[in-house]
Amino acid sequence: MKILDDRRIRQKIKRLAIEIMEHHFGEPEIILAGLNNNGVGFARLLLAELQPIAPPDMQITMTRIRLNPANPLEYAPYIELPADALRDKSVIIVDDVANTGRTIFYAVQPLLAVLPQKVEVAVLVDRKHKSFPIQPDYVGLSLYTTLMDNIDVQIRDVEEMAVYLN
Repeated sequence: MKILDDRRIRQKIKRLAIEIMEHHFGEPEIILAGLNNNGVGFARLLLAELQPIAPPDMQITMTRIRLNPANPLEYAPYIELPADALRDKSVIIVDDVANTGRTIFYAVQPLLAVLPQKVEVAVLVDRKHKSFPIQPDYVGLSLYTTLMDNIDVQIRDVEEMAVYLN
């Protein structure tokens, strides 16, 4: 069942960008850290909405956090920016869906080696059955689902973006 179509996804991304800008107005830089593939795709869409509304003196940097969501202990999570680039910056971890919170929980690990100014989380869809202490700061859609339900976010390499509940 389709729960978000292309138009509604774009509306939600635009609203999230405005929310992020309201919370970070006056900061010199924010860093969007996309998780793996769909998180990076979502971060790129957010970046495209943030850039036109950001003040000219604000820098918005994008990076990727790599980890294995199925087995986050298989290899250490890795952030592509050097640690110095994260120090004293506002970092927003970006993912398409927050399920149990486990992936985002482990994505914070590389940030523990530096002292960012702030760490926040932005997701397109937040499922309300967390097993880990993760609460997204910016949410496109909150859903109460069963553990058996699957959320399929199609935002990369598609003509029409969509989110499905299976």
